[in-house]
Formats: sequence, structure tokens, C-alpha cells
Amino acid sequence: MPVINRIADFHGEIAAWRRDLHAHPELQYDVHRTADRVATLLREFGVDEVVTGIGRTGVVGVIRGRGPGKTIGLRADMDALPITERTGKPYASTVSGRMHACGHDGHTAMLLGAARYLAETRAFDGSAVVIFQPAEEGGAGGRAMVEDGLMGRFGIEEVYGMHNIPGLAAGSFGIREGGIMAASDQFSILIEGVGGHAALPHNTIDPVMVAAQLITALHTIVSRNVDPMRHAVLSVTMVEAGEAFNVIPRTVKLTGTIRTLDEQVRTVMETQLRTVTSSLVEAFGATAEIHYRHGYPVTVNAPAQTAYAAKVAAEIAGPERVNANADATMGGEDFSYMLQARPGAYIFIGNGDSSELHTDTYDFNDDIIPAGVSYWVRLVENASRTA
Repeated sequence: MPVINRIADFHGEIAAWRRDLHAHPELQYDVHRTADRVATLLREFGVDEVVTGIGRTGVVGVIRGRGPGKTIGLRADMDALPITERTGKPYASTVSGRMHACGHDGHTAMLLGAARYLAETRAFDGSAVVIFQPAEEGGAGGRAMVEDGLMGRFGIEEVYGMHNIPGLAAGSFGIREGGIMAASDQFSILIEGVGGHAALPHNTIDPVMVAAQLITALHTIVSRNVDPMRHAVLSVTMVEAGEAFNVIPRTVKLTGTIRTLDEQVRTVMETQLRTVTSSLVEAFGATAEIHYRHGYPVTVNAPAQTAYAAKVAAEIAGPERVNANADATMGGEDFSYMLQARPGAYIFIGNGDSSELHTDTYDFNDDIIPAGVSYWVRLVENASRTA
């Protein structure tokens, strides 16, 4: 793997930063220690401008090259998850109920490594803007940074993101044009009937029975309203009802998620959920209160930037280790807000044979650090030759 030699030389230091972050996980916007550590290191590297407090607790560093050229944004996420770690590693979380179970510690460390190299060498034109984002895990930190003027303030023209993926060969890459990660919406439906004694169901409007029928009906929306060549997922994940074995309750609450890979299908899914729910519940004489919350939008890779990112990845890993038409995933990602603001691309880097993301035995694979850092660096350096 033709990673950059200088990066391989300080691989151990980057891994040490990563393990320090891993041992001290922080949630959502409360990433003060992590942000302070990032800002301190950026200043030590000689980064030209270090700005804190973007999007509440985000950190941005600006590294200027030899002369005029593109300004490219590179983004890493900093926050952890509310999970109790069971890896048994010597650098395991020291904070009860929190762990880096998605590899954001690795993402942050790799981008720090790229910042160090770029600040040392300056072998590029234009500017590199390194973006360290809080609150990817449900807090929409990407949107907060964009709304705080990230793109305009730092003159970002293109923006790139990267995420590790367990099961993909270590240090290999996957990317695709268009939707690569799904819009992530939530719904809750409160069904109200008429409660009563379970021995006298004819005197009630049983919301449990209505809910059972509705769950089945909702799962036909994808199969009968969405083109089979497109993608959508609807999952009912919680059912809340009743307090006693012999009482038919008055209400039942259903909660779930809808995932889609384009905005047209997203609209169809919401519309049909509302229509099916209202019609079916009314047919049984009950009523329904529907709450629908739009989460992260679809993460959409721009054509030119996707092709460029795939070319750079192939330079690092070899063409045979880059899948430029990788499968999309129905997970959500708030880098989508940055891609709405500027063209760019989001790429997957293989974490090898590891536990799945968001599990209590997951750990970032430090062996992939040189490939990830080299990818970031070449994105910036090669842009000078294509501007």
C-alpha cells in the first residue's frame, strides 16, 4: 500500500492520540476535552488559524499552501456514544456508560495526522480546512456548524468526509455517486380507542388490535408504493400499551423509523404513512395522532468530487482495493448537511474484521491510520494539479 512514508513514520503518535481520545469519550456537544485537545495539537503543528466554538463546540483549522488555489474542507466527527464498553483494551473508556463505539476517535486522530503533515510540508496550492465536528450521533452537529457560517467564513469550495466500516478489508475504500447514506426520519403514532374489561371486548374499541393491524399495513408501504429499484426501510421499533392482563387499554403508542436514499421516496413514505394510518384507524372507529420528525437528510455525493475521491483512494490503496460503486447504507449521517452546502464526497474506509459499529466490543483498527491519513493528504495535494 503506497502510503506516504512520513505519515508511516509517525503512525505510532497518531495511534496514541486516538487511544487517548478513546479513553476519554464525550457525548454530542459536550466534547470540551476532545475539542481542547484537538485545538492544542493544531496549534502545536503550526496550523495557520485555529478557531474554536464553531457549531457550539466544533474546531476548525486553516492550513495555507504555497499560493492561490482551491479551498478544500476535510471533516471528522468527535463525539462518542452512550454505551458501556466491553473491549477489555488497556485504553478502554474511563467514563462509565460512554465509549467510542463508532470510531470517531479514529476519524479525529487521522485528520489530526493529516493536519500535521500538511502544516509541515505545504506541498499544495490553496488552503486545507480541517473540520472537527461535535454531535454527529443524533445532535446534528454538522448542521450547527453550517448554520454557524462554516462554509462562507472559511471559503470552503468542496468538502469531504470519511467513515470506517467493519467487514470491509482493512485500508480499502468504498464510495458511490449519489445517495450513499440514508435520510433518517422518526415517527410516533398514538392510537386512541375505548378501553374496558378484557372479558367484554365488544364494549370497547381495542387499540391493541388496531395497532396490530396497522403494523402489518405500514410494512406494505415499501413493497407497494416504492419502485423496487429504489430503496426504503420502514421499521416499527416500539409498542407501548396497557398496564394489566385483564384490561383493554385506551391508547397504544407505536414508534419507528423510516430510511430513504432520495427525497422523492422520502416524501412518498411520509405521505403514505399518514394516509394508511388515518384510513385504517378510522375504519375501526379509533383515532390517531401522528408525529413525524425529519432527521438527517440523504448524504449525496456529487459526481465530480466522487470521481476525484475514488481516484485519490486508488492511488493510496490500489485500484483493486477501491469499490467506486459500493452499496449505500441505510444508516444516517449528518455530513449530509455539509454536502447540501457544498459539493463533495463521503467515503468508507475498511476497518477489517472487527465488531460492528455501535456495539460494546467495537474498536477502531489503528492499522488503517496510514491509509486514512494519506487519503486526506492526497485529496489536498492532488487538487493543486487538477485546479
